[in-house]
Amino acid sequence: MNIQRFIDARKAQGLSQNELAEGICTQATLSRFENNGQVPNLKILIKLCNRINLPLSELFPKVGVKYSEIVEKMNKAEFFLITSKYEKANSLIDSIDISQIEDTQLVLRYHYLNGFIMIFQQQPIMDILFTFDRVLLEEETMDALIFRLLAYTGIGMVYSREGDLEKAEFYFNRILEKIYNYPAKNMEDTWRVLNIVFQCGVFYAKMEELEISDALLHYAVTICSDNHVTYYLARAAIQLAKNAIVNNKPTDIILELIYDARAYSKVNRNDIALAELRDLEASVLENNS
Repeated sequence: MNIQRFIDARKAQGLSQNELAEGICTQATLSRFENNGQVPNLKILIKLCNRINLPLSELFPKVGVKYSEIVEKMNKAEFFLITSKYEKANSLIDSIDISQIEDTQLVLRYHYLNGFIMIFQQQPIMDILFTFDRVLLEEETMDALIFRLLAYTGIGMVYSREGDLEKAEFYFNRILEKIYNYPAKNMEDTWRVLNIVFQCGVFYAKMEELEISDALLHYAVTICSDNHVTYYLARAAIQLAKNAIVNNKPTDIILELIYDARAYSKVNRNDIALAELRDLEASVLENNS
């Protein structure tokens, strides 16, 4: 309940607690509400709100239709994030006023999206860590678990980017303990699990733990196949091709992975991936000419 909104409305009317409470309730009842969050019965609350011309609905968390525009923006931003369109994702997130959101799940989602966008835009490490801390400092519930795992992923990615692989591995290990058993409830959850598994695969490739990396990337491909999701197929196939190069696999196997990734990228119109694949194929062919 937004008690501060109530207090602001009372003060805007120029009323003291005694003046507002007169004929409705005791000043002590009103004080307990404003100072300690002890909500009076609904009949009293309605009378108090009517006296200061405050609709009762403004005291309660905004849900349903009032959040539909924000949810739609977040849906689009999350889609742009997984399809590597970071500028578009950032533009949408920047247009959301986080101070107007009281729904905890939406707040967590906002910070997770903002944190990942900051990573891909090469923002300073302390700013990124602060953003993910805002997820981790929320109460640990089952509904919040996926966002905590995403925050751990983001922190691991940042430390990896900074070259501190020991700290990065600490966070990625925490993720692997839980992600395999996470019950994705909807398509957005599936995207998030894929994001986590893929980033873990990329990290372990950087650690030259290619067996672990390949297992995670193949798991990502399986998730895509089982859920008819194609967005991460190209990225997983690209990383598998890179791993195959490091492992000195035969050229035909490497090229097959590259061609698979190109097909997935064309389906999703992922120009960034297609450009990376052109360079990768040229490098493979040059080294084998």
